[in-house]
Amino acid sequence: MNLSVRVTALLLTALTGFTGLVYEVAWQRSIATLLGSHSESTAAVLALFLGGLAVGYALFGRVTRRLVARARREGRPPRLLALYGCIEIGIGSWALAFPVFFQWIHALSIRIPAHGEGMAFAIDLALTTLLIAPPTVLMGSTIPILTQTLPRNLDDATRTHALVYGTNTAGAFAGTLAAGFFLIPYLGLEGVLRAMGVVNLAAGAAFLALGLVPAQRSPAAAGEAIARVRGLPAYATAAVLLGFSTLTLQTVLIRLSGLSFGASEFTFAVTVGVFVFCIALGSLVVSTLPRVRPGALVVCAWLFAAFLVALHIPLQDGPYYAHVLRTFFASHDGAFYPYHLASLLSILVVFVIPIALAGSLLPLLFHHLRQEVGALGDVAGRLYAWNTVGSLLGALLGGYALLFWVDLDHVYRIAVGAATGAAAILNTRLATSSRRWIGAAGFALAVLALTTLPAWDPVRLASGPFRSRSVLPVSYRGPDLFFATTAQAKILHYEDDPNSSVAVKELPLSPQQAAASGRRSNRAIVTNGKADGSLVADYPTMALAGILPCLFTNSCERAFVIGYGTGVTAAEIASIRTVEEVVVAEISRGVIDAAPFFDGGNMNASHNPKIQVRHGDAYRTLLRDKNLYDAIVSEPSNPWVTGVEMLFSREFLESARDRLTPSGVFAQWFHAYEIDTATIEMVLRTYRSVFDGVSVWFATGPDLLLLGARQPDLFLDLERLERRVARPDFAAGLRRAGIPNLPALLAHEILPVGVVHALHSEGNLHTLLHPILNHQAARAFFAGAIAGLPSTAHLDPARVGARNSLVQKLALRHGGRLPESTWEAITDQACRTRANECAALLARWRYEQPVSEARTALEKRAQKLFPGHTTDALLDELADFYTADTAMTRSKLTLAEVQRTTRHFENYYTHAAPFRRDRLLAAWQSCQAFDMQCTLAKAQVEERLGRLGTPLGDLEKSP
Repeated sequence: MNLSVRVTALLLTALTGFTGLVYEVAWQRSIATLLGSHSESTAAVLALFLGGLAVGYALFGRVTRRLVARARREGRPPRLLALYGCIEIGIGSWALAFPVFFQWIHALSIRIPAHGEGMAFAIDLALTTLLIAPPTVLMGSTIPILTQTLPRNLDDATRTHALVYGTNTAGAFAGTLAAGFFLIPYLGLEGVLRAMGVVNLAAGAAFLALGLVPAQRSPAAAGEAIARVRGLPAYATAAVLLGFSTLTLQTVLIRLSGLSFGASEFTFAVTVGVFVFCIALGSLVVSTLPRVRPGALVVCAWLFAAFLVALHIPLQDGPYYAHVLRTFFASHDGAFYPYHLASLLSILVVFVIPIALAGSLLPLLFHHLRQEVGALGDVAGRLYAWNTVGSLLGALLGGYALLFWVDLDHVYRIAVGAATGAAAILNTRLATSSRRWIGAAGFALAVLALTTLPAWDPVRLASGPFRSRSVLPVSYRGPDLFFATTAQAKILHYEDDPNSSVAVKELPLSPQQAAASGRRSNRAIVTNGKADGSLVADYPTMALAGILPCLFTNSCERAFVIGYGTGVTAAEIASIRTVEEVVVAEISRGVIDAAPFFDGGNMNASHNPKIQVRHGDAYRTLLRDKNLYDAIVSEPSNPWVTGVEMLFSREFLESARDRLTPSGVFAQWFHAYEIDTATIEMVLRTYRSVFDGVSVWFATGPDLLLLGARQPDLFLDLERLERRVARPDFAAGLRRAGIPNLPALLAHEILPVGVVHALHSEGNLHTLLHPILNHQAARAFFAGAIAGLPSTAHLDPARVGARNSLVQKLALRHGGRLPESTWEAITDQACRTRANECAALLARWRYEQPVSEARTALEKRAQKLFPGHTTDALLDELADFYTADTAMTRSKLTLAEVQRTTRHFENYYTHAAPFRRDRLLAAWQSCQAFDMQCTLAKAQVEERLGRLGTPLGDLEKSP
């Protein structure tokens, strides 16, 4: 075969490797909507993918041998490249049709009756097999067909095989990064499948064309059978053990990277990318060897195992070194990609040698087997089938089943033991009789080392310093001092379950915190190194998440809670007198096992007979639940965490809405920290596309609660809300959340019902077919900024907000002016954590009651908490937005002064105390009187805010 054909075929092989990994990622994300995003589904899909490849390797290995034999009998060269071109066209065609097939399968899954979750999962798994088995079997043809076709002769076989494996895997490396960082966020799942399908069709056509080029006869003597290899079971066992060890090691490395860098899709892509790159590198190094020395296979196998043993202790310090790396990058979007490139390189430095050694082992093993077997494709096919069976076992055991009984460090030791066992087997089989004792001795030493090495320290693994973006005094002084100084919490419980790593931390409280909470210490649930709730700081948020929807629904009897966490939300709902049942969907077994540690602070929730905890993926659990609920509360982790973004998708929200009673309310937690305004706006757009009524409340500071219902009027009934708040059960729950009365509760309403729908916001929605939330949220998390809600000072949302604000409705009871005690209750809540709302409310109170000792005291407290937001000058300026006289227009203003006034109008606009629009108009008219530039600037402002002279309604009349 001429050089140009070989080079072209290898380039195309890299391209098909690229598409193969993109398919794996896209299929995993798609099928998560069918099987769920929990560990069982992830392991099952990976096992199906690997199982299909294994079948393909074995099947097409035999096919190539038979085709070569037939061609030899007929005296012609085999047209294997043409066959491979047809296979690639088949893969591309399947990819193009996959979205349609998936819709059919998804609809069929819902319609098939199943008794019990186990039976339902088995049915869905069988349906998933129909989706991904055909293309993965076809993908398994690459190695055997090209290994059979491209070598010039038998001596060239090892080099060519290593090139095929290496280039295909190098393409997979590029595909991993492209899918995670660019393709799926920008094209969506269907767009990615269509694009990759076209690429496969083009590659298939190119291979068909190459198949027409006159070929030499195959170098293989096809008549020989693989069974002639002496000690074949030993080699097969070694290949299986190497596959198991490598895939298990990859699983552990992904989990450790999540604990070190944060468990985002980007961390996953970087980690898998490093792994695949090193495998490709090891194979390509073998392809450059002028000759393979007889002992190379055994030496590389032992070195692989030895490096893994040596890395055991340093790996627990990964969170520290990830923190050090993070301190070198500024917290802005421009540093996002450089940081992840540096993360990739840092992981590469640690693992390049051991994983590259692992990547060299299969080509070296192929080199040994091909010396005794003629049919190269059959040898490669069977070898890779054995290895992939081991990888399949690694996915099911190392990535899932073993974690029911042991933690990550034990799984790592098992992976090292498998690598050591493979090395011992190869040593025993290939070494001379005088050196075979080395295999047994090496295996014994490795087992001794693994059994005596200390366990990984949970304090280090659960530390989560990836959230610390600045340099600390101990950042560069080594991991021991770093953890000794920064790890102030006591670990009460630690568990690596198949889905996540869970820790329960007990943290000290300051005397003030202890006095306020009535607790001597604080307990927090930490998942994958990230705190997901605590009994002190987060109690108000978790409590309100459960109480608010029950306050607004007609009758709160049955509730569904997504995420157990500390158990506070479920416990607060269960404490309501009318509630009969609270169903909790929790994806992590570790969180469920940790539940008793929080009973002292959540009214003994884990033993509450009203609360039923179901282990499983929330989307799948809710989709298959036939019951209707009065309240559904979704309180997952942050959306940058892998798998969480599904719970913010339009499809999930639609499923939740369909499980609500007619007057049911859905509550969704979200956050304004480590996020940007554009992402919050997209979440709100998605929310309003599903629910007719949407209102937004704050819990504590940047914690937001989005309420959705079919009936918008549920959020307008102030009289019923007042009666509910007065009930002893609700009143007790609100007091535990730090809310003493109705006015204090109303202070938490930020966007009244109707405002989100009136908001002029155009853009993408977050859907399962085009998942973009994780991408945007992870970038915002990297920057670490505190975001605000999108401006709602435009005439349309402002008019709706002024009409529907519950605080405004309460004010109308008092002729438009609230009593001082009511102002104090409302403003006290806002001024604890919300700077902008605090300033606006203080300004309104200052305007209505210029002399007030209570207000003065609150202003002094606010000036300490928010010094830039509550100065006397700013409060006076904001208070001017409420006056009806012409004081603001007595002197002319410069353009800069009016623009500053406009920024203050927009930034501090609060629906509970809406500004008068004519005051802003007066400012612009003052500027417009002498500066023509003001005309253009005013027009731009009115594009954002609407006509400034248009009043909001009766509320702008002076009371």
